[in-house]
Amino acid sequence: MPESKAKLVAATALCAAIYAVTSYATSYIESPWGIGQFRPAVIVPAVFAILFGPWVGGVGAAVGTFIQSIARYGHPWLTLVSGTPANFFGFYLMGKLLKGRFTWARFLIVSVVVLLSANLLCAFGVLAFFVFTKMFSASLPLSFYIGFSTGLTLWWYITMLPFILVAVPPILRAVAKSAPHIVPEDVLKAVNSPVPSSLFTKTLIVSGVSMIAVGLCTLIPGAEWLAVAYRTPDLVLSGIRLMFLITGGGCTAVGVAVGVASRA
Repeated sequence: MPESKAKLVAATALCAAIYAVTSYATSYIESPWGIGQFRPAVIVPAVFAILFGPWVGGVGAAVGTFIQSIARYGHPWLTLVSGTPANFFGFYLMGKLLKGRFTWARFLIVSVVVLLSANLLCAFGVLAFFVFTKMFSASLPLSFYIGFSTGLTLWWYITMLPFILVAVPPILRAVAKSAPHIVPEDVLKAVNSPVPSSLFTKTLIVSGVSMIAVGLCTLIPGAEWLAVAYRTPDLVLSGIRLMFLITGGGCTAVGVAVGVASRA
């Protein structure tokens, strides 16, 4: 038992270290709202949660994002109410839902659920912090708060999903081949079976097209409420529109590419 606990502690520390470094590498790529980092590094705690369980994935993700946030912003206050609890919740949940029951189809469903729920929690944390510190006025319309939190959630979701679905399967297969002794039996069984590419493709394409639709909705009169908190709302709104169109288009393109590659 002590060896098992030592292994889990070591895996948690390794997850946190790798996640902190890889998250920081893209932390300066933000949404037009000025917050909300581009984070393909989510594949790190996802892999650790699947291989070592919910506590390793959750704690490793929480500590990693906490360290990264201090390095990025110089203080831990924002991440204490947003990124840290959301990362713990998301990757603990992923590890819990997949532990002992891993299949590719379940992995896909759990990834979608985790990314939407954890990122919504993070967005609410960011919003609460901005309101509490008066960075956002309490007199702003309710539509802005709804748009801000929903927009951040969807942007995080659409920029994370392709990396989770495309990168995690080959990483798990590589680990299963090189170090099968650390891979759970259900994961070993799954990695030796074909990935349901049609299901993965449909999920990526539907998500991407949905984001494109969100971007097009910003052309509708009245969409400026998305940016009413900023001094240059027209510029911010244009950035939000491009953000959803480009990321949605990229996710759709990845989905199509995965579908074409699977038929080749």
